[in-house]
Amino acid sequence: MNKKDGSTNRNGSRPNSSRPSSNKPKPAMAKRAQGPKKAKPLTSDATSKQTTKPVKSAQNNVPKPLKSDEIRLNKYISNSGVCSRRDADIYIQSGNVKVNGEVITEMGHKVKPGDIVNFDGAVLTPERKEYVLLNKPKNFTTLNEDESDHRNVLELVRAATKAKLQPIGRMDKNTTGLLVFTNDTDMIRKFSLPNQKSSKIYQVSLDKNLKFEDLEKIANGVTLDGHKLFVDEISYIDNEPKTEIGLKLRTPNVKVVRAIFESFKYDVLKIDRVSFAGLTKKNLPRGNWRFLTEQEIINLKNV
Repeated sequence: MNKKDGSTNRNGSRPNSSRPSSNKPKPAMAKRAQGPKKAKPLTSDATSKQTTKPVKSAQNNVPKPLKSDEIRLNKYISNSGVCSRRDADIYIQSGNVKVNGEVITEMGHKVKPGDIVNFDGAVLTPERKEYVLLNKPKNFTTLNEDESDHRNVLELVRAATKAKLQPIGRMDKNTTGLLVFTNDTDMIRKFSLPNQKSSKIYQVSLDKNLKFEDLEKIANGVTLDGHKLFVDEISYIDNEPKTEIGLKLRTPNVKVVRAIFESFKYDVLKIDRVSFAGLTKKNLPRGNWRFLTEQEIINLKNV
């Protein structure tokens, strides 16, 4: 694992193209956790019974396609950034959504251009989905201004778009590195789930050298608050003191990184996220942001 240094120059321009390169820790003694075996698909030996009734034309069973300018109501609500499609369905069934002044409870209702959608008392305006990657510096937090005395990370990406961006996950003021912002509520929810598959790589600076036996123990998994946490990889960083550690996890909670080492009586001086679900800090100095490429967006959706 190589150490990445950041710069303070700011650059908010949209790049023509960008392909993230791997910045993963060098494989070491870490053991990859084995997940549960996938269940085999269920099969049925039941056969359909023959009937003398005439078979309907296949054309009658083909669902009527949506017109190009129509959109399903739950997707329209999700595009506005207020909630996910799943939550939108709940609001629709509860009678809290109106289209052109009429309460809609029908699932799959279609919205046409010019329709006025009222969601829980407010008129919605769908936004284009935006995805921004920030190399977060110190002294900025993801907490709301009312919850913290420190500056909010949204200040750093305010010039990127007029869309209402939200960070994926939380970071305290001392944690630096990659942070993704979007108004795609489905993606935010996806990366907030505890059983997600995406990996994050951290460079952790400790107050003293990490003992080899402790490194091996962490590699075999750590029990925190009664729950076993599996570590994908852990290693010393090449050409650095043994206080510099590379750690690869799937959990979306940055606080877990600090808790792992504190459980072995080490103080964490610094945490830097150098990779997030395949995205890296390549050509992105500290404090700068950029838009994700179309391919990077597709990759995130397919994780």
